[in-house]
Amino acid sequence: MSPYLDASAWQESWDRQQEAFLPDREERFTAMLDIVEAVAGPAPRVLDLAGGTGSISLRTLRRFPRGTTTLVDIDPVLLTIARASLDDRTAIVTTDLRDPAWTGALPHDGYDAVLSATALHWLDEDRLAALYGEIAHVLRPGGVVINADHMPDEGLPGLSKTLRDRARERRNARYAAGAATSWPGWWDLVSRDEVLAAPYAERKKIFSSTEHHDWTPPATWHEAVLREAGFTEVGLAWRGGTDAAVVAVR
Repeated sequence: MSPYLDASAWQESWDRQQEAFLPDREERFTAMLDIVEAVAGPAPRVLDLAGGTGSISLRTLRRFPRGTTTLVDIDPVLLTIARASLDDRTAIVTTDLRDPAWTGALPHDGYDAVLSATALHWLDEDRLAALYGEIAHVLRPGGVVINADHMPDEGLPGLSKTLRDRARERRNARYAAGAATSWPGWWDLVSRDEVLAAPYAERKKIFSSTEHHDWTPPATWHEAVLREAGFTEVGLAWRGGTDAAVVAVR
């Protein structure tokens, strides 16, 4: 019998691993989708940027059954899980956001919303700034981009450090008690899965020569760059500790 991927089990596993880093993960998703509903109604067209396993797409379609999403990512493991989890309301596109030509792989433009959560910090400063400009060209007038990520408040440097330290202590306690799987531990599970082992080997080739340095500027940086990219309204949609969601209206 051919190997079987239990997509729901891997989605649950991914959620638990992510929630160790982001205890208020569902709150940010809800805040983002509240805005989507306000600007697009019950049948939004959403671009799920660096969508991974499809966390945003799954929640979008659960809330808006008449909606559609386009999920963009390059990670073969996460895309394998996404393809096994999502139905034909989602177009899944394999493309590299580091390449300015990524928009050419999209099935259409004129999206109501472009959403991303805790993913774009792996782009460097210049590339992320350019990406914001590219996003403007795939949104309809009045559409929104919402990026939720690590965005500390520059007015609270001491408190931000305290919050990060406390979050790390809680996370390590959960790992020690077996309440959550660490990032390396989750990928170790992937490497031993019958279905995911092959895309995992492919993933190692894709990222083998890539040096990764997180770019996590304050929310004010994101707001300034979005204004420079031509968005008409820019501000914060949500904040939780040292994370925030910035929103901009085209």
